[in-house]
Amino acid sequence: MTYRPPTTQPPRGGLALPRPGKALTGAMVTLLAIWVMFAVGINWGGGGANIFELGVGDTDKVLSGQVWRLFTAPLLHVASGPGSVGHIVTALLGLYFLAPSLEKKWGGAWMLAFVYGSAITGFVLHMLLQLTIPAPYNAALVQPWFGSLSAVHAVAIAWALSFRGQRVLLMFVLPVSSTLLVIFVVGIAVLRLLAADSVPEGLVSAFGAMGFAWLAAGSDPSPLRKLWLKWRLRKLAAQKSGSSTRPPSANVDDDLEENDEDEDEDVGDEPPRGQWLH
Repeated sequence: MTYRPPTTQPPRGGLALPRPGKALTGAMVTLLAIWVMFAVGINWGGGGANIFELGVGDTDKVLSGQVWRLFTAPLLHVASGPGSVGHIVTALLGLYFLAPSLEKKWGGAWMLAFVYGSAITGFVLHMLLQLTIPAPYNAALVQPWFGSLSAVHAVAIAWALSFRGQRVLLMFVLPVSSTLLVIFVVGIAVLRLLAADSVPEGLVSAFGAMGFAWLAAGSDPSPLRKLWLKWRLRKLAAQKSGSSTRPPSANVDDDLEENDEDEDEDVGDEPPRGQWLH
């Protein structure tokens, strides 16, 4: 069954608020709970700062063996001082208003994997550029990195690519098209880079996350799905090379559909149709 995105026109008499599913709700509650735990501990409990630091991303420490930092960094947000409330609230609002549509289209598990994977991809790009750009030109990149705002950038791009022609309320007030949303999100990231206006996620993490979003939702099928389909086709062709001389056709999807019935037991872990990152 083809997924139909929700109408962009709010019902008469009020604004239709998004309804996050269980997966997204759980993720948002988890992020908020982690923030509250560290905020209370650091600001009022006299402890927790050392534990917080152990989860923050740091390029040198990750390369020295503390690899867990790459995976804990997306879960942490500024817990004390100016900007701490804005950091977590912006992340939660971005997920709340844009991610529910992706959750309905992809399924909760794939949506969570996308959000987490986009954040990690952004941090990996930050690390690579910090290592490859010589000093002192990489000075703006030499900083701890953590937070999920880069993932919110990715969610915005994925939403715009998945629901072309739809509208969304920018800043929760101004209705803009999916194209204008892309221009706005990318433009903000570029302006921050030019002004060296760093956020906890780092100057360039948003670009890595947005690139991940393009791979996941840039076309139908998505570039990532195309790569997976090509790999699967080569696998099927290799398995049948001894019994069939017909070369694989140029159309990857056609070949796979013809082989689906014969290879069910080999691809039993394939997610249900409709939950791929289209």
